[in-house]
Amino acid sequence: MKKMDILTPIGIVLGVTTLLFAIFSNAGGGSVVMFIQLASFLIVFGGVAAAILINFSSRDIKLVPSVAKEAFRYEDNNLKELIETFIDLSTTARREGLLALEAGLDEVEDTFIRKGVLLAVDGIEPDIIKDIMMAEVIAMEERHKKGRLLFEKAGEYAPAWGMVGTLIGLILMLQELEDPATLGPNMALALITTLYGTVLANLVFLPMASKLEQKTDDEVFLKQIIVEGVIGVQSGQNPKILEEKLGAFVRESGKQEELEEREELANEA
Repeated sequence: MKKMDILTPIGIVLGVTTLLFAIFSNAGGGSVVMFIQLASFLIVFGGVAAAILINFSSRDIKLVPSVAKEAFRYEDNNLKELIETFIDLSTTARREGLLALEAGLDEVEDTFIRKGVLLAVDGIEPDIIKDIMMAEVIAMEERHKKGRLLFEKAGEYAPAWGMVGTLIGLILMLQELEDPATLGPNMALALITTLYGTVLANLVFLPMASKLEQKTDDEVFLKQIIVEGVIGVQSGQNPKILEEKLGAFVRESGKQEELEEREELANEA
């Protein structure tokens, strides 16, 4: 079941708050109004939108809202409960046979597990089951990659269009050097578009793309456990052996998380 991932909005709000703090805490006394430029906004947002429309098909762009939602949601996957599910399936299969599993599939919510178990019940060879299920995993990765690519490209285009705005502002400024009144607005246009593009890329687009990539990695990891579990049930593995085999995934996941935490602490130090 997917839940709200509050870290994404918290991160965005924290980033915006940091920018506002920087504006108000400078020695000269800043104002938010001076950082609001409609022309800069149109150059960056319009330029990024135009580049995205050129780069992607209409079908890809229609997926943006659903893909963006994934950055604000997470699925609470309990690996221990998943392993217990396969232990129960394995126990039932050894006692009553594979055909007995079909009756209890209504209690299994995960469609990927149900598909794998049904393949096993149909008597399909383990290698073929694995090929079929892994093909679905690869297809899922490609779908996610395509959706994530749009945000990655937007993260690349935003600073570039900020630079376009900077060049426009500098050209206007150089053409009107004899009029001191125009220097300030043109320079503001030049600098603020760069600011807009950089902030959008590094606070919104690229972090969201990275989070989506991590979610895909987590889902692939989960489905790999499911594939191994289905093969274990189909081949009639002892529940204890299957538990130990699948438990290795959980232990490896814990080690990886521990290594990442150590690296973060080392970087902070």
